Amino acid sequence: MKKDYKQLLFLPLGGSGEIGMNLNLYSYDNQWIMVDCGISFADDYLPGIDLIMPNIEFLDNIKDDLMGLVLTHAHEDHIGAVIHLWPEFRCPLYATPFTAIILRAKLAEAGYLDQAVIHEIPLGGSFSLGKFDIEYVTLTHSIPEPNALYIKTPLGNIFHTGDWKLDPEPVVGEPTDEQRLKEIGDDGVLAIVCDSTNVFNEKASGSEMAVRKSLIELTKEKPGAIFCTTFSSNVARVETLAHVASQTGRHLCLVGRSMKRNVAAARECGYLADFPSILGEEQASHLPRHKLLYVCTGCQGEARAALMRIVLDNNKHVHIAKRDTVVFSSKIIPGNELTISRLHNELIEKSAEIITEKDAFVHVSGHPGQEELKQMYEWIRPEIVVPTHGERRHLIKQAEFAKELGFKNTIVPKNGTVVRLAPDTIGIINEVPVGRLALDGATIIADDDMAIVERRRILFNGALIIHAIIDKQGLLLAPIEITPLGLPDVKGGELGRFIEDKIHGALEIATRKHLADDDVLKELIRRAGRKAAKHYTGKETGPVTRVKVTRIKKK
Repeated sequence: MKKDYKQLLFLPLGGSGEIGMNLNLYSYDNQWIMVDCGISFADDYLPGIDLIMPNIEFLDNIKDDLMGLVLTHAHEDHIGAVIHLWPEFRCPLYATPFTAIILRAKLAEAGYLDQAVIHEIPLGGSFSLGKFDIEYVTLTHSIPEPNALYIKTPLGNIFHTGDWKLDPEPVVGEPTDEQRLKEIGDDGVLAIVCDSTNVFNEKASGSEMAVRKSLIELTKEKPGAIFCTTFSSNVARVETLAHVASQTGRHLCLVGRSMKRNVAAARECGYLADFPSILGEEQASHLPRHKLLYVCTGCQGEARAALMRIVLDNNKHVHIAKRDTVVFSSKIIPGNELTISRLHNELIEKSAEIITEKDAFVHVSGHPGQEELKQMYEWIRPEIVVPTHGERRHLIKQAEFAKELGFKNTIVPKNGTVVRLAPDTIGIINEVPVGRLALDGATIIADDDMAIVERRRILFNGALIIHAIIDKQGLLLAPIEITPLGLPDVKGGELGRFIEDKIHGALEIATRKHLADDDVLKELIRRAGRKAAKHYTGKETGPVTRVKVTRIKKK
């Protein structure tokens, strides 16, 4: 890009074409700002991996021109990658009070709190980053302090929605600042960059207060303990469940570290003023079951979350008994269906009643349906609609919906597409490298790293480890050690003997030159062993096979 040519650009590195992992960049006159830096959760295709995040290789090119990272709200898909990726770009951080509290706790746990500069901006506050003038605009969502960003530049104004909905009766925080949105529209908005997650819902998403009333009616006559599981960051839902406990004569017990941390942060910011006292897990274990309402993490069936640990009897003080009720007060994220189904089956084994959003009104989305999108368009009146935060089908649907309403200029980005918003012709003008990073324990690797590829192969095909001790001429000095992993051996040792026989046969016809070369010998043994395992098991693909050769000189 020419240094003397001033352009206003939008570049998503994550969140455009997927749910979660939001990371967006804006550029004007070669100055850059980042908006959000989130994670997503890995599926079975990435064995051993818990979290995934955007590949930020592109930031190496603009690190010196990156003015700051502006965070819209505290959901993990918007701030969860900060502690993992911030050391790579080390720019200042900007957030409103609740998000700043959550962020400080994360950075402290990671050991970066004394290095990171966090600017805490009040709700509705404004600040400048180079030639970007930025204002936080209050919206409603399922977490305290969800903000849109009103970004002013010399080439036009951008309204970046973040996650939002129009909740007429929010139980946490202030209602959407409708008057300010109208004023922004009157100022003139070049582009709205907008959440697409719930675009297939033709109606408005609904109010949290309506869920509260429904849950009270649903649970007031239940005979046993009630377990409600939701996202730990859904503070509005946790507040709703606390009210349900009070109205149905039950004591509240929170289970899950992140749930307790988010409630503490909300109270520190002045939210949850009427929150009831919380019982500890041991205290709750001494009360009659019909007097308890547990609020747990783990609504997506996460292995390490509170509900799964309870179901598997890995919690010392909390257990599920016959006649208990488990309410999944959340939506199933695409890709988690099998995991949640396994959790449901475990609950049924314990004779618990399961209630999901398919059975009763126990959840409302935190994202806008078509009625809310229409209202936002009418307030903001953008020249360009840029859908983000959603799978490809969500983005395309929002673009089509905007066109139906008369907003003809739409751009559907993909991760890595450089979108020119101004001047001249709008559209995609370039692409930059993108991808996904995986958190493997404490190590960040590419999601196509050979470690993950081999795990996947082992997961489906098993593994075979072969150790041969030989002399200088390649003659065996001991029986070949065969270690099959994940391979069927129904007759107890026959598999190993079969593989060893085949390797012996391969060695017998090998030339002296082959036997004298370690690399050639290892490959000969590997091929013979893998072929034998394929033949024995009847699988078309053989196991991952590793060979160790130890040469010993005869005395």
